[in-house]
Amino acid sequence: MHEQTSANPADTPPAEGPTLFDWEFATDPYPAYAWLREHSPVHRTKLPSGVEAWLVTRYADARQALADQRLSKNPAHHAEPAHAKGKTGIPGERKAELMTHLLNIDPPDHTRLRRLVSKAFTPRRVAEFAPRVQALTDHLIDAFAARGEADLIHEFAFPLPIYAICEMLGVPREDQDDFRDWAGMMIRHGGGPRGGVARSVKQMRTYLGELIHRKRDDLGDDLISDLIRASDHGDHLTEGEATAMAFILLFAGFETTVNLIGNGVHSLFTNPDQRERLQASLAAGESALLATGVEELLRYDGPVELATWRFATEPLTLGGMSVAAGDPVLVVLAAADRDPERFADPDTLDLSRTDNQHLGYGHGIHYCLGAPLARLEGQTALATLLTRLPDLELAVPSQDLRWRGGLIMRGLRTLPVRFTAQNT
Repeated sequence: MHEQTSANPADTPPAEGPTLFDWEFATDPYPAYAWLREHSPVHRTKLPSGVEAWLVTRYADARQALADQRLSKNPAHHAEPAHAKGKTGIPGERKAELMTHLLNIDPPDHTRLRRLVSKAFTPRRVAEFAPRVQALTDHLIDAFAARGEADLIHEFAFPLPIYAICEMLGVPREDQDDFRDWAGMMIRHGGGPRGGVARSVKQMRTYLGELIHRKRDDLGDDLISDLIRASDHGDHLTEGEATAMAFILLFAGFETTVNLIGNGVHSLFTNPDQRERLQASLAAGESALLATGVEELLRYDGPVELATWRFATEPLTLGGMSVAAGDPVLVVLAAADRDPERFADPDTLDLSRTDNQHLGYGHGIHYCLGAPLARLEGQTALATLLTRLPDLELAVPSQDLRWRGGLIMRGLRTLPVRFTAQNT
């Protein structure tokens, strides 16, 4: 699909621009994003779904858009709801009555819900969960270490955040494989039927609703119990709100971490000098390079390519372009985080980069609530892999890897690796 010309004749880009959203683009979108940043930084295009939207690609414009409250998260503000029905947001969430979560609402409701949820999702709870994340990480590696080969997506990067968030939510062990199956359908949505995703969403919603109902009479030390307890001046989450929040914590919390781990390992494979620096640092018992390194991996080839949908509530100007009320706006985090106006040598991976205010987890009031957990999982996964399997390497040429289609997320379908077999 060829990119569309700008709505403003004075800013009309050259006639021939990059092709967007095909398989070649999915493999390496960064040259196309560089072209857009230079020639059409706020760019109107038709997406594969048929929806027309603005793509924001420069860092300064992206940061402004992420914090601009005239850009609503509520899909009700879309100018063409009938046309866009089922084509924006998470497939099936409307029918499953899961719309009242933090990705779909604005202040004051967003302020109220985020304040209540923040009471449950605290840094202290994440820190206390660190030993369990380490145990899950080691358990997953144990399962394939003796073979000398593995698919790091399906055997490691995918199950780790699923089991971690299930445990945090308080999903019983005997039910966690059901969540793994539902999540597996969701993560394949770029190459599979949306109907299958919608069915998984409905099944997950039904299960979570029943689990919350049961826990009201038997509160435990878990995130769902904390959501039920959360109150502020007598204001509680309704059962529907608690269900929607539990759903989005799981949905938004697992795929980003799958991609953080998968993309991160791939970036280290394709930048061996940086991988060697990190392994030497870990071998010396240091943690500083691991911390800055995960932030750099988030910037360099992060898990979220485009921020979730926003809709203009009134006419506004963004990057010199006139955006009409009701227009969808998609902030391209992957483009903004490689903007040379903000980052020195943006196409170079530098794990020691410290001036690194990337937008990988958003900005403003919608900054990712689960970022501390994702960072913990990413740091634990990378450090343990590189320490336990020091000669880990790609089992196929990098150019043979396939990236999942889809609009919001960026991640690999598979990541086959080999290494010296380990006795566990």
